[in-house]
Amino acid sequence: MSEPCRLYLISPPLIPDCGRFVESVKAALSGGDVACLQLRMKSPEGVSASDDDILKMADAIRNVLQASGVHFIVNDRPDIARRAGADGVHIGQGDASYADARRIIGPDATIGVTCHNSYDLALRAGEAGADYVAFGAFFPTDTKSTRTRAEISLIENWSLATTVPCVAIGGLTAGNCGDVVRAGADFIAVSSAVWRADDGPENAVRRLNESLARAARERHG
Repeated sequence: MSEPCRLYLISPPLIPDCGRFVESVKAALSGGDVACLQLRMKSPEGVSASDDDILKMADAIRNVLQASGVHFIVNDRPDIARRAGADGVHIGQGDASYADARRIIGPDATIGVTCHNSYDLALRAGEAGADYVAFGAFFPTDTKSTRTRAEISLIENWSLATTVPCVAIGGLTAGNCGDVVRAGADFIAVSSAVWRADDGPENAVRRLNESLARAARERHG
């Protein structure tokens, strides 16, 4: 039996109050299992926060995450990830190449690669050595501008053909994540469903974990 699907949190695109976000992270972690958190301080239009602001936020949350056994990932920038003491970096197709990211961040760090809705991009990333690939968007999202829509069959085909973990991303919530979990996703990436939850991030993480567990039971009968 494969490992259970786990939760991959992505920070809000805008974090106006560093201290308040740290408290939100603590609340989220108290709600249940979280595999990792990606710090992605970039507007939906793709405008990134300054290096200083990213490093300040990274410094504020790094110890909280690592003390809880939560993998800390920085988006886009292997140089910032290394300076921030992160566990890894997530790169898009327009960012540093996998080879450059590996050279910058070192041999032991995690590197994930955005592959949109492309099996071929994922295959090349996996062959290069990526620790995971990310597919999406599966549902509409206002966290970032998306030009591709991924089908559930992509995860099914990927999980049958390879052992490289895959992350499902894009508009996922406790109410709609079941299909990607049953298809074989190793992680679901969530942002708005946690940070914008009316009853707070703790309850949102609890609901998501309940949905992951229920879908996993259905998948394995």
